[in-house]
Amino acid sequence: MKRFDLAIIGGGMVGGALALSMAKTAELTIAIIEPNSLNPALGKDFSLRVSAITPSSQAFLERLGVWDLLKRKQAFTQTKVWDQNSHGTLDFAADEAKNLGHIVENDAIQAALFEALKNTKVQNICAKLQGFEKNNSGYKLQFDDGTNAECGLLVGADGANSRVRDLAGIKFSATDYQQQAIICNIRSEKSFENTTWQRFLADGIIALLPLADRQAAVVWSAKNALADELLGLPKTDFANRLAAGVECRFGEFKVLSEIGAFPLIARSSKDYVKPNLALIGDAAHNIHPLAGQGVNLGFADVQELSKQLAASNQNIGDFATLRIYARARRLDNELMAKTMSGLDWIYKENSEPIRWLRGFGMNFINQNPTLKAFFQKQASGG
Repeated sequence: MKRFDLAIIGGGMVGGALALSMAKTAELTIAIIEPNSLNPALGKDFSLRVSAITPSSQAFLERLGVWDLLKRKQAFTQTKVWDQNSHGTLDFAADEAKNLGHIVENDAIQAALFEALKNTKVQNICAKLQGFEKNNSGYKLQFDDGTNAECGLLVGADGANSRVRDLAGIKFSATDYQQQAIICNIRSEKSFENTTWQRFLADGIIALLPLADRQAAVVWSAKNALADELLGLPKTDFANRLAAGVECRFGEFKVLSEIGAFPLIARSSKDYVKPNLALIGDAAHNIHPLAGQGVNLGFADVQELSKQLAASNQNIGDFATLRIYARARRLDNELMAKTMSGLDWIYKENSEPIRWLRGFGMNFINQNPTLKAFFQKQASGG
C-alpha cells in the first residue's frame, strides 16, 4: 500500500496549487487524487468558466512559476458598477502602469498548474475517493477502483459538495439565494475598454468580464424564475435581453458559446480542520460570485496552510498546526461571505428608503478617495 505525507482530494485550481506549493516548500511525498483529467485542453475559443485573479493571487502564481505558463489572460484596469434603480455608480481604476486584476479561464489556470507540476514528484492517482478510516498516523483511503493508500495529512480540495467534508462528519451552514448564475461568452460591437462591468437590476446582477477587446464572459445572477425564462430563450433573444440589461452600452451582442447555469448556494463549514485533516477552497467555504473572489480566497487558504505546514516542526497532520491555519483564514472568509450576502440583499431590495440609501452610499464612496481606496484594496486582495 502506498503511503504519502500529503494526500489532496481534488485536482482543481486550489488543490493543484497546494500540491505545487508544498512540493516547492518541503521534502514531502504528495499525491493528488482526482478522477478527471488534470490537463484540460484549451481550444481556440474561450472556455466557459473564468476567474477574476487579483494582484495578490497573481503574485502567488508567479512565485509558483505558473503565471508565465498561462496561455491566455486579459488584464483589466477599471471596474465600473451602476445601479438600475438608484442611479448610484462606483468606478475603480488602477494606479498608472498597474492592473486591478486579470480575467483568466479556469482551464488555462488548470493547464498551467499541470505543466508546472510535471517538474515535481507529485503523483496523480486517477480515482475517486470512496471512503477513509482514521488511524494513529493519519488516514487510510479507499478508492473506487478497489485500491488503497495511506497519508499523514488528508486535504479536501474537492469543491462545494466536498466528499471529504461529508465523510469527516463536518457540518456546514448553507444560504440558498434562490438564484442561478447564467454563464456564457459574448462578442460585442463596441470595446469593453479593459474594464469589468457590473449592473445591478431589480431582479438580478449582470457582470461582463473582458476576455479580449470585444469579447467577454457573462455572469448573470438571476432569480430562479427569471433564470429559467432566460435559459429558455434562443441565443439571439438572450443576447438582446442581455444588451438591454446593460443599456446597450456596448451595442449588439452575439452569444459565442453554450449558455450554462448553476445554482447560487453559499456554504460555510463549521470546522476547517480535524486531526490529520484540513479543508481548503470551496470545500471549506463558497460564496456568492458577486465580487468574483472565490478562487482568490482558495489561493489564500493554500498560502496560509503551506506557510503553517512549512513552519511547523511537528508531524504533518499535527492538529495544533492545522488549527492555526483555520483561525487565520476563517475571519477573512466569513467576512467576505457575509459581505456578499449583505450586498445581495441590499441590491435585491428596491423599496424606499433602501433604494435611496443604496444610491447615496455608492455615490458617497465613489466621491470619497479614502473609502474608495479601502474598498479597492480589499477587492484586490491587499
